[in-house]
Amino acid sequence: MELFVQQLIAGLSTGTIYACVALAVVMIYQAIGHVNFAQGEMAMLSTFVAWQLIEYGAPYWVAFPLTVGLSFLMGVLLERLLMRRLHGAPPLSQVTVFIGLLLIINSVAGYLWSFTVKPFPTPFGTAPFLGAGWVSQHQAGMLATTLAILVLLFIFFSSSKVGLSMRAAASNPTSARWLGIRVRALEGLGWGMAAAIGAVAGMLIAPVVFLEPNMMAGTLIYGFAGAVLGGLSSPAGAVLGGLIVGVLENMAGTFIPVVGGELKLTLALVTIVMVLVVRPQGLLGRKLVQRV
Repeated sequence: MELFVQQLIAGLSTGTIYACVALAVVMIYQAIGHVNFAQGEMAMLSTFVAWQLIEYGAPYWVAFPLTVGLSFLMGVLLERLLMRRLHGAPPLSQVTVFIGLLLIINSVAGYLWSFTVKPFPTPFGTAPFLGAGWVSQHQAGMLATTLAILVLLFIFFSSSKVGLSMRAAASNPTSARWLGIRVRALEGLGWGMAAAIGAVAGMLIAPVVFLEPNMMAGTLIYGFAGAVLGGLSSPAGAVLGGLIVGVLENMAGTFIPVVGGELKLTLALVTIVMVLVVRPQGLLGRKLVQRV
């Protein structure tokens, strides 16, 4: 029973990271109608920026918000300088751009910082949380930080004028424009927020997986699985899906011998395929009906 509780808590802590990645994926999907395959590489680049600032002598809690701000600016600039020019382009062209962006960021990061694995500091510590062996201080810090971000995002989207406008623009861009909502500006804001959320996920997961240009590859797949499971049209579903994937990953790796540590990534891919076959809109996503 103690092992079950330990794996459940650990799964929830890693699931919050997957929830952040899934939420970033959903935000960009709602803005442009396509999945950003470079989301993980953007988070990795932001984490390297934080690492470099710390190497220059900046305290962690100075590098953290500064990196989040720079990541937000990177997301806005990418939307303004790149994606806005592709507005109306064929879907395959946009997917090709995302894949190209992924490869460019990965190669640039490897050139600047090399592909050598680097340790990334944690401000929370690695000792057992409150003296119990169920969860470490870093895992508890990951859980608390991510939940705080998710609560702030919920308040932003449910109570603020800008958040409500973003929901309206994502739901029906044409009607939103008729109401005077600046849809293009909100798309840039969505990209910036997605990049900032991805940066937080990267900095929280880096002490666990260590820092190198390919560090977010597995995390991005788990995030995609969470987004698909919860529903690409539902931010709340993305959070729920990320948490479920985190728990399933830990439970399967611990209690199903055939899965172990080697097939956990395969489990995420199987989850994506099964959801797309059985319920393409996800758990909380809405079914899109088009008249033809």
